[in-house]
Amino acid sequence: MHVSAGTEDADAWGQVARVPMPAGPHRVWVNDRVFRHSLLFDGDDGRMLGAVDAGLGLSSKPPYPAPGRNEVYVVESFYSRGHRGQRTDVVTIYDATSLSALGDVEIPPRVADTGHGIALAALLDGERFLAVFNQAPGSSVSIVDLEERRFVEEITTGGCAGVYPVGPRRFGMLCGDGTALLVELDENGRKASLAPSEKFFDVVTDPLTVSGVRDGGRWLFASFEGFLHAVDFSGSAPKPAEPWSLFTASERSDEWRVGGVQHLAFHGPTRRLYSVVHQGGPGTHKDPGPEIWVYDVDRKERVEQLDAPNVLFGFIRPFVGVDSTSFTASVLRTLLPSPGVHSISVTQDEAPLLFARNTDLGSVGVLDARSGEHVRDLEEVGLSGTMLVTVAP
Repeated sequence: MHVSAGTEDADAWGQVARVPMPAGPHRVWVNDRVFRHSLLFDGDDGRMLGAVDAGLGLSSKPPYPAPGRNEVYVVESFYSRGHRGQRTDVVTIYDATSLSALGDVEIPPRVADTGHGIALAALLDGERFLAVFNQAPGSSVSIVDLEERRFVEEITTGGCAGVYPVGPRRFGMLCGDGTALLVELDENGRKASLAPSEKFFDVVTDPLTVSGVRDGGRWLFASFEGFLHAVDFSGSAPKPAEPWSLFTASERSDEWRVGGVQHLAFHGPTRRLYSVVHQGGPGTHKDPGPEIWVYDVDRKERVEQLDAPNVLFGFIRPFVGVDSTSFTASVLRTLLPSPGVHSISVTQDEAPLLFARNTDLGSVGVLDARSGEHVRDLEEVGLSGTMLVTVAP
């Protein structure tokens, strides 16, 4: 990425821009599955700071930032003849400041690709080990040692999917028989133990969505029918809590339900859970939502309702050339139909921002997570994508 030397008549070739450091609390990665890359934005001013590639695949998997190492990791798949031929899967390592590729680690060519990219890999606490979910067709997890830059081993997980970190050498998974699994590694990253939970949800009548959010040693998952399940992975085996309803009886009769893709976000300091919701019947669990409901997870009750930002305006504004602060812009925001949002993510600072996107539009709405006020739009983020990855400094 070239930058100007300060003159208006010529570019200074050979100068390479770097991501400004130190990082603030409001940075977010936005992936795009059409152009197969992810863009880093500053939520405070809307600037695009850089990009990394994402290989081939349906989901264009998101980056996994490691602030302590000043690195970013991307799981990629390649074929010797473009879209066919011999497959190679790697974890590519980027410098977080220059966004230059430092190298890669080859892993078994069985990385899962679900189309949304959620929970397909995770950086464990301490930033030493990366766990990557495989499905071909059996399920397993590949462990990569990021200190030694090597593949450690593949752990068979028998019908369990998703990677939900809960420690430097521990992560949880959800299983197809209605249980959860705790995977523990030894100090070298090899399998130490596998511990299942009791069955706590029905995978036929009310399955859980994979879009869980972390609350310390536990993870929160919403079911298709709108019940919140908390699973504590901090002990010797997963311990599910009694679920509670995100909707009252009246709201259920009005067909309010959770929906979207990355449809939950959790702000730990205030204990606030954000959920994308819409009105629709069974089978509409992937539909975007016009509202974002906010819950106090300790009191187990809703405390606020926010309007989802109208991301259609942010998508078309660069094409029509309207000043985003003008009167015309305010009129267009009001008149344009809002398509709703599929995905949300919240920063973890004392003045948190809530990012929201529709998977089919190239803009991201930015809200003040405390008031719900629309702050700005991140524009030209791509054509289609699912995930938002906030970056902790």
